Amino acid sequence: MRTHATIVPAPLSARQQRSLRALAGAMVPASDEFSVPGADDERIFADIVASLGRDAPQITQALARLDDWAGGCLADLDADQQAALTQRLRDESPGLALLLVNVVVRCYYRDDRVMRSLNMELRPPFPKGFELEQGDWSLLDPVRARGRAYREVP
Repeated sequence: MRTHATIVPAPLSARQQRSLRALAGAMVPASDEFSVPGADDERIFADIVASLGRDAPQITQALARLDDWAGGCLADLDADQQAALTQRLRDESPGLALLLVNVVVRCYYRDDRVMRSLNMELRPPFPKGFELEQGDWSLLDPVRARGRAYREVP
C-alpha cells in the first residue's frame, strides 16, 4: 500500500509571524510581579501559530492589513506606532481585531505557567468543571423581560 504525504503550508509567513508576535506581546506583556510570561513567549506563541486553524485566513488578512499600513513589517515599528495601527484596526475592522485578541488569549490561558499564577488546577475544565462564585441573578431580569428573540422551529 502506498501512502502520499500531504504537505500542509505554514499558515503564516515569517513576516506575519513577527507581526503577530509583536501584537501578542503588546496584548499580554510578561509580568515579573506575577511571574508570568507574555503572550509572545516561545511556547505560548508556538501554540498560537499552531492553533490558528479555521481562523488563519482572517488572521492573515488582519496581519496583511497591519503590515501594509506599517509600510513593511509591523514588528519593525516602535511601540507607539504599533499601538496606533492596532487602534486603527480596532476602529476600521473591529471583527478582525477581536479575532486577533481571541486567538492570543485562548492560547495564553492554556499555558501551565499562567494557570499556576492564577492558582488554577492544571486540568481541562471538563468533565469536572470549576466552582464559580454565585452572583446576583437578578441582573438577568431585564434580559428575561425582553422575551424571546428567536422564532420557534416547527
